[in-house]
Amino acid sequence: MVMKDLETVAGRYLDLIGRADEHGAVDLVLGLIDEGVPAEDVLLRIVARGQLRVGELWASNEWPVAREHAATAVSERVVAAVSGHVRPAATRGLVAVACADGEYHALPTRIMAEVLRLRGWRIDFLGASVPGPHLITHLHQTGPDVVALGCTMPTRLARAHATIAACQAAGTPVLAGGAGFGADGRYACLLGADAWAPTADAAADRLAAGLPSFPAADDGPGAAAVHLGGEEYVYLTRHRAELLSRVVDRLGEHSAEDLGHMADFLIAATYVHDTALFTDFVTWACQVPAARKVPAESVVLGLRVFHDVLTDCPDARVMLNEGLAVAQTCCASQRTETRV
Repeated sequence: MVMKDLETVAGRYLDLIGRADEHGAVDLVLGLIDEGVPAEDVLLRIVARGQLRVGELWASNEWPVAREHAATAVSERVVAAVSGHVRPAATRGLVAVACADGEYHALPTRIMAEVLRLRGWRIDFLGASVPGPHLITHLHQTGPDVVALGCTMPTRLARAHATIAACQAAGTPVLAGGAGFGADGRYACLLGADAWAPTADAAADRLAAGLPSFPAADDGPGAAAVHLGGEEYVYLTRHRAELLSRVVDRLGEHSAEDLGHMADFLIAATYVHDTALFTDFVTWACQVPAARKVPAESVVLGLRVFHDVLTDCPDARVMLNEGLAVAQTCCASQRTETRV
């Protein structure tokens, strides 16, 4: 089946999962495999792309969150069906695949696990939000050749860093993957991962070639990570609840959940000392409320109050100022679009 045909089928798949039609989606996917379409292509070009579109539809307010959750649940069942339908011989070593502690977006990591399995690796898929100590216990019990660690949200980078360091201390290299490590893998390198891959098939290619390493400093893997964190990160982490309560008290009409996301991205950006991580979030935060008819001015107000509250965090205040400039630009753009 040519790529154009797969794109047409991908539209049918999206329609099925959008209606929570599990049986229809499973039948469609397994039918493709029985017709000769490689299972890897089905996972990456149908299921993964379908989920990417699901996220876009949620962000644009075309799908409510309940529909997005239902579609994701169907895709999880589809991936499980593919796993049971196609059983290649295990000709390579053992990979422990896990989501970083606190990371609950497990489907991308599960798809990576299945692609690796299709390429001949033995897989231990440990699921979402695996606490570091439990993962290390598993490594000692099973002795995998490598850990494939998934992280979709950059707010989980500090925990991912602790897991990477612990795995390496146990003698197991780490292949990092997922949007949380940055579009170019910059945070995977910064956190000291042995390698990074942007997609599931790229991860399989990296492992097939032998696990490469990022350039290491003289004092070993993860040396670049010694400057991560700092006093402001520790302060923000320890006092998050108190600070958030003060901000919410001043902005009672705002969503505490939205303000919590703002705080978490600020904390993550403080951990890796990267303002772009925070301003990228602000850009997204302005776009999503706009799709829901909520003005970007709400983001501006939240940023200003955080800035006023964090009097003892000069670096965080600089990030907030940068975020404020981005949000104000978004506001101006929204006003222009409204006039047009």
